[in-house]
Amino acid sequence: MERLDDAAVEAALDKLTGWRRDGDHLRRDFKFADFNAAWGFMSRVALCAEAMNHHPEWSNVYNSVSIGLSTHDAGGLTELDLKLAEAIDGCAGER
Repeated sequence: MERLDDAAVEAALDKLTGWRRDGDHLRRDFKFADFNAAWGFMSRVALCAEAMNHHPEWSNVYNSVSIGLSTHDAGGLTELDLKLAEAIDGCAGER
């Protein structure tokens, strides 16, 4: 997959709620009512990520989940990261 240029990333960020660019990553933090809700979200994301064969970098502390996306094979951000970000938003009930 081909790496996106800066203009393409910025245009995509205008359409993604809550995501920010951090170097070669897209990042977003999520907060849920409790640990069970956060874990359920992570389970839904895991199924989407596996189906796309594209996996996030993430961490979880109680009700918070932090996610980073990057296509390491391409050395930065690709369309695959944007598609997974949209799917993740759907897993959070935002799309």
